[in-house]
Amino acid sequence: MQKVLITGFEPFGGERLNPSWEVVKQLNDMELVGTRIVARQLPCVFGAALDALNAAIDEVQPVMVLAIGQAGGRTDITIERVAINVDDARIPDNQGQQPVDEPIVAGGPAAYFSTLPIKAMVSSMREAGIPAAVSQTAGTYVCNHVMYGLLHRLSGQHEVKGGFIHIPYLPEQAAAHPGAPSMAASTVLFALELAVSIALQVEHDLKVVGGATH
Repeated sequence: MQKVLITGFEPFGGERLNPSWEVVKQLNDMELVGTRIVARQLPCVFGAALDALNAAIDEVQPVMVLAIGQAGGRTDITIERVAINVDDARIPDNQGQQPVDEPIVAGGPAAYFSTLPIKAMVSSMREAGIPAAVSQTAGTYVCNHVMYGLLHRLSGQHEVKGGFIHIPYLPEQAAAHPGAPSMAASTVLFALELAVSIALQVEHDLKVVGGATH
């Protein structure tokens, strides 16, 4: 049976949990569209996150890799369009590293685009009543680091799709950040099931508006 690798992160930035892993671990061993999902946790550490991701890809040999991360403050589930070749950490990672203006891959392309049908995925979520949007930036922290590293690896493997999704805080996290938006784990779980299913079945993305004015 074909496999999909889906990853989430350990907690970081003083949080006691990370919604990406809390939801992703529930997908482990689930079967969707005749494909088995394998979930793995990544450290929130520059370099080590990519080492763990690459080891998981070598082990699982997936047809698709979907990395999930926390984006506290965002209201929607946001499917990332592009990863850029720079680490510029606003806060230290979980090992105290704080790279500034460092390339992820020396001499690598300035950016990579997701190879997922991002607009079809957003459309399916919205049709299901889930707030979702295309995001034009994955930031410059470990999430972007992982997305860029993933797409750099897959750049020579056109048969394997890959990309990144950011999710909001869980309600129990938002309770400690008054005014911050949140989304229930059950809603995020359903959204990720839709994302995997659509990405496995759609070869050519929808040509609909998904841009931003700023």
